[in-house]
Amino acid sequence: MNADFVLLNARIATMDAAGTQAEALAAHGGRIVALGSSDAMRAHIGPATRVLNAEDRRVIPGIVDSHAHPDAYAVRLRAWTLLSPDRVTTREQVLATIHRVCAALPPGRWGAFYRLNERASGGYPTLDELDAASAGHPVFILRTDGHLGLANRAAFAACGVPANAADPPFGAFDRDPVSGAFTGLVRETAAHVFLNAVHGADSEADIAAGMEMVQDECLAHGITSVANSLTPSKAIRAYQQMRRDGRWRMRMGIIASGRDEPLIPHLIGAGIRSGFGDDWLRLIGVEWCPDCSTSGRTAAYWDPYVGAAVPGEPVPNTGMLLYDRDDLTERATAAHKAGLQVMVEGVGDRGIDFALDVMEAALTAHPVPDHRMRVEHCCYVTPPILARLKRGGFVDSSATGFMDELGEAYVANRGQAALRHMWPHRSLIEAGIPAPGHSDFAVCRVNPFTALGAMVTRRSQTGADLDASEAVTPEQALAAYTTLGAWAQREEAHKGSLEPGKLADLAVLDTDILACDPTLVRETRVVATVVGGVIRYGG
Repeated sequence: MNADFVLLNARIATMDAAGTQAEALAAHGGRIVALGSSDAMRAHIGPATRVLNAEDRRVIPGIVDSHAHPDAYAVRLRAWTLLSPDRVTTREQVLATIHRVCAALPPGRWGAFYRLNERASGGYPTLDELDAASAGHPVFILRTDGHLGLANRAAFAACGVPANAADPPFGAFDRDPVSGAFTGLVRETAAHVFLNAVHGADSEADIAAGMEMVQDECLAHGITSVANSLTPSKAIRAYQQMRRDGRWRMRMGIIASGRDEPLIPHLIGAGIRSGFGDDWLRLIGVEWCPDCSTSGRTAAYWDPYVGAAVPGEPVPNTGMLLYDRDDLTERATAAHKAGLQVMVEGVGDRGIDFALDVMEAALTAHPVPDHRMRVEHCCYVTPPILARLKRGGFVDSSATGFMDELGEAYVANRGQAALRHMWPHRSLIEAGIPAPGHSDFAVCRVNPFTALGAMVTRRSQTGADLDASEAVTPEQALAAYTTLGAWAQREEAHKGSLEPGKLADLAVLDTDILACDPTLVRETRVVATVVGGVIRYGG
């Protein structure tokens, strides 16, 4: 029987347990049937076989990004304006971009902007500056972390938030400490007042159309599988329609959102368990987000933040938590008993302790040996927390994308000494704690190689020192985005390594990330991406 797909003349890092290297592989029906030399694999080539010549380049398993937000990114790619530091670097450029966009909007339409990094673009605009730039439109700017935003006066009015409004539970409308007036900065659930207004008109068709662009971008960076963190029901419906229409070119894992209030109880009531679906669209688990943002100074820590506070920030500031412990424990325990893999976000040490409290209580109520419960992001892993992770068999689902893009803010907000325990992958590996890596896009960029580079150099994109004592090898960094990513989603039998019987998902790179100067890893480009034996990018 001839193969559907054959890869020749490659340097394949299979990422199997033995560290096998191969020169070529063959696939049939979307799965690998053989690995070996190019001469041996040529025997599998027939008239209809797709053949890809890697030209002696490094080949890796397809990247598994185990925590991202493609649904939100899909909508923002279509209808929002990007304010990331590669687009704007000064306050004047931020305001000019807002004015240009808003001046072209029809009456009454929102101006929506995302990925503002105030540390790299001249600080937060004032409320008066936003009003002057907005041409009379309501404006909302989502900070890069997705936990804070800026709203102008027209946006407050459009959402029915009066000047004397009380803060919502688990959120804050920041106020000037002298005048008591809004500053425009809104935190956590207060930001969701505006996010819900902007996203309220999003349709399933909008998500599906934007997902075509998201897939293009992921495939261009070698990502063949992505898990959608906090997926709402609207996105789940959109994805199922895309699957029926044959519009999937990569693989999607659904992590159902605890923010979509009826969704998880409905899954429990319907008897749907983790693993429901197929190789293209599968339910991975359920997630709640009780912890916040270190770069935005809202994540929960036991010790206060350092550095300059923004106007309206509490002083001292130890961050905030977004759920009552008993309430979240009840929710997580019900999901766990129903066979749903539980994931709880924890960023600061107080937030991670909170997540572990919840998950430990769920396991006490219903012990399961191989539970694979995950602490999402899991940034500040102090020695006592590392011991708790190990003792309970929990997964450190590590926000490695933060290292490159937000590392400088972590140093500024927590102090250089704290970086010894931020994303401590070497210590996690030595302790035997599984720690897959993820981008959290659109909080950070889609490209995984910038995060891989930060893992091996322990330097951010701005050169911030992330403490080299926790640097890992290129192979260890790659495992976080391949084998460990698949394992953390209970998909290790299907993906994460290139072995017979597994999916023929792979990427051909222009740089040998396993042998090059570590500083060059972040510059890696993808030459070709293959999903199920089909060339989906390049080639």
